[in-house]
Amino acid sequence: MKEQSNNGIKLSAAVVSDRGLSKKRPLNEDSFLSDPERRIFAVADGVGGAQAGEVASQTAMEVLDEAFRHIEPGADVEDLLEIAIQRANSSIHSMSREHPKLSMMATTIVALHLDGHVATIGHVGDSRLYRLTPDGKLHRETADHSVVEEEVRAGRMTPEQASNHPSRNVISRALGAEDTVEVDLKTMEVEDGTCFLLCSDGITRHIPDAELRELLTEGSDLSAICEEMKRRCYERGAEDNLTAVIVRVGEPTVFASMDDERTLVTERTAPLDSALGGSTSQPGLSAAQLDGSLHDTVEMPSKTAPASSAAAPPQSEAPASSPAKEIVVPRAYESAPRPRSVFKSLLRAIAFLLLLGIVGAAAFYGGMFYQRQKQDAALAANAAANEPEPPPAPQPSTFEQGRARVDRDPQDWIDTVAKPRANQENKQPLDVDDPEFLYLYGRALFLNRDYAQSLKAFNNALGKLDQRPQAGTSPLRAEALFGKLAAAQKMQDFVESKNALNGLEAISVKKDVLPTSPGTARGR
Repeated sequence: MKEQSNNGIKLSAAVVSDRGLSKKRPLNEDSFLSDPERRIFAVADGVGGAQAGEVASQTAMEVLDEAFRHIEPGADVEDLLEIAIQRANSSIHSMSREHPKLSMMATTIVALHLDGHVATIGHVGDSRLYRLTPDGKLHRETADHSVVEEEVRAGRMTPEQASNHPSRNVISRALGAEDTVEVDLKTMEVEDGTCFLLCSDGITRHIPDAELRELLTEGSDLSAICEEMKRRCYERGAEDNLTAVIVRVGEPTVFASMDDERTLVTERTAPLDSALGGSTSQPGLSAAQLDGSLHDTVEMPSKTAPASSAAAPPQSEAPASSPAKEIVVPRAYESAPRPRSVFKSLLRAIAFLLLLGIVGAAAFYGGMFYQRQKQDAALAANAAANEPEPPPAPQPSTFEQGRARVDRDPQDWIDTVAKPRANQENKQPLDVDDPEFLYLYGRALFLNRDYAQSLKAFNNALGKLDQRPQAGTSPLRAEALFGKLAAAQKMQDFVESKNALNGLEAISVKKDVLPTSPGTARGR
């Protein structure tokens, strides 16, 4: 559990993230951000299968993290959060269009920023945020962007029908599904003792809201609560990746028993559910209870059973398998934009410029894994135009061919190209004088997840370029800077990340020369 002071107010946070038990989901496509120092927390649930969902959710977290590293005192947090989520959406959408294996990728996101007693929330998809007040009342602050939830809010489906509907995993809004996305945003004041839960649907499909409230009120150890959530999900099948981030403002609260109170949880009011004044996805609610949801504050009972409560459905009742999350591309959103002042517009523009560098790095990260597909497409186009394909060779004859070979099999390139060349020159690979070789070596190391050596290789390539005239704005320099930025982020080396961003900014000022390969982004 991490703790940090926030304007004199103690912040505590704990996280659990696990791939679950489903053989259909061998990778954990969930990602999270938990940074009490910068007061930003988030959960993303990737969609797309294979590595695509992982790339989408991780890209969203990296863009959000980078945005809040540069936040200025007094900045409009709601505007900055919206800009960051929109930029993440654009980056994911661009990668999905450029790379065939990423074509179906997208991700949900739910994010929380705390500044003293002010909480700002941003949300897209069906990952949720709950708020437990010091008096023990649980509020769901996000409304799921899913087909069945929208039907419930419109009054065309009951919560009982929604909980068992075959389309319960189909989401109607996600990052990367379209070139723009509507972000639900809200800001509120909170009290000391307030507790927040951000989680993917791998948690909520197995633990109902009433049980979540019990867990959040039963102890002060946030890490133990996270582990208990994981244990209960595993006990009930753990059909999906599961991630939870718990954040507490101030000191823990001792909750009084409220055994006789009603069991209701409401969502925040949204345009689609204005007729109901808020609804709930909690199974088993009657029409009378839905009428009661017109109230903003709804009370929950305290814990009445131990961790192995009979409220947990037996393992035999859990479905044998669960359909993967799907996306329905939403219709164009018709909501009017919020009025903005000139000052807010200026802040948006500044934040946009700061985020350009991270978008390029995110594209670099995704593109390196899937460069081979675009290379194959280019070779096919050349053949269609009766252009002869380059003959196969044990070593690439051009930089482009070398990069494609690295992306196809980085370890093979290291073994058959990098090491033999270094041995021929009686040097270690990092000491070779050729900046193109050093860049390719760094790229291969990055793909092999050796981020520390990769960062050294990119730095050495940049050092060799510094010794060359007219190399200040070369495309290779931009490639190496993007590689350095991606490796530095993996190492969480903020100094090197800033140096890489400064170098990219200098290039854009001198000349509009940025990499044009599929692993990078073009822009000013």
